[in-house]
Amino acid sequence: MSNVVVMGAQWGDEGKGKIVDLLTRKCDVIVRFQGGNNAGHTVLVGDKQYILHLIPSGILHPGKKCLIGNGVVLDPAVFCREVETLRDKDVDVSPARLMISRKAHVIMPYHKALDVARECHKSNESKIGTTGRGIGPCYEDKMSRIGIRAADLAMPELLRAKIEAALLEKNALLAGLYGGEAMTVDAVFDEVMAVAPRVVPHLADVTAEIEAAWAAGQHVMFEGAQGTHLDIDHGTYPFVTSSNTVSGNASAGSGIAPTKLERIVAIVKAYTTRVGAGPFPTEQLNEAGDYLQQKGHEFGATTGRKRRCGWLDAVVLREAVRLNGPTDIALTKLDVLSGLKELQICTAYEYQGGTITVAPQEQNGMAHVTPVYETMPGWDDDITGCTTWESLPAPTRAYIARIEELTGVRVSLVSVGPERDQTISRGW
Repeated sequence: MSNVVVMGAQWGDEGKGKIVDLLTRKCDVIVRFQGGNNAGHTVLVGDKQYILHLIPSGILHPGKKCLIGNGVVLDPAVFCREVETLRDKDVDVSPARLMISRKAHVIMPYHKALDVARECHKSNESKIGTTGRGIGPCYEDKMSRIGIRAADLAMPELLRAKIEAALLEKNALLAGLYGGEAMTVDAVFDEVMAVAPRVVPHLADVTAEIEAAWAAGQHVMFEGAQGTHLDIDHGTYPFVTSSNTVSGNASAGSGIAPTKLERIVAIVKAYTTRVGAGPFPTEQLNEAGDYLQQKGHEFGATTGRKRRCGWLDAVVLREAVRLNGPTDIALTKLDVLSGLKELQICTAYEYQGGTITVAPQEQNGMAHVTPVYETMPGWDDDITGCTTWESLPAPTRAYIARIEELTGVRVSLVSVGPERDQTISRGW
């Protein structure tokens, strides 16, 4: 299998959960390396659906070790709820197989309060569509070097001192700027300490765990959240998340050398979706968009918000290839396109009087492009029962081949339905 990174190539919600779950069969250790509980992975196993926000979906495979890396921001209450939900479904979530980096930063109650207050304070035009989970404010504290790390949960005196220092600034913002209620040190400390004893047993040296796995000849998968175009540096800024979602962050976010990353799988949805605000050149506010939304059941796993839907954007995909260097593409939700007579693929943009084939670099430049489309024939066949490349309809194979031509990357996995076994492998 080799060591593999799995990342989203669009704006998130590409179906990473199923692919991670599928590839976990060939891996021994699964590492989540960035983001927080503002993203969700949905995995369907038989008649059971699992929606995971923090814990890697590899936890559903007995005997696999799951690690939450230093690049993740951890909401301890959410972590405990996920652990309880999985335990109720007879999933082993013991500290021996579910570990958290001591260096991971902790989302505090004041982070969530600030996140919501800021968004509410903005005009409708300037809202970025945050989930209000406190992700951004937590990363801010990390970069300001005043953050609370997971290891601090085992040190109550240090934790309380850090909370007291943080609230000097947070209360000035919450009460003074946003007109909300100030928080007390006691209330915040007590809320966090109520769950800390359930988190502390899971704390570990994640880097050492990964190194030990390699020393034992095991394979490791690095799992990202969100998608490339929500990357804080390379996405459609400012409508982005608060961390680096690109494959290179698998190294920094888990504490391992980049030379260890041998295979990179870009998850690509067969069309394009986006949740929240921000530019979306191929969005279809018409019958085609409604068809994709309804047939694809496009609602956010974390927020329940309706996803905006549109045609496949090859410009976005080419940028993802440039930023991530994928060795393979896993194409998801191809079955959703069945029943459409024609399919559109955006191959370039009209922008500032010319034609461009890469995304503009200016802030909000993507909001001012006009997609250039090429049309391909659709298919009526139900492909959810297809198990081989040859069993796919000719127009379906042509659509996949065109994606390969436009990106320069082989489509190694093709998902034709939500179940684990509804996946066609092309020499994986």
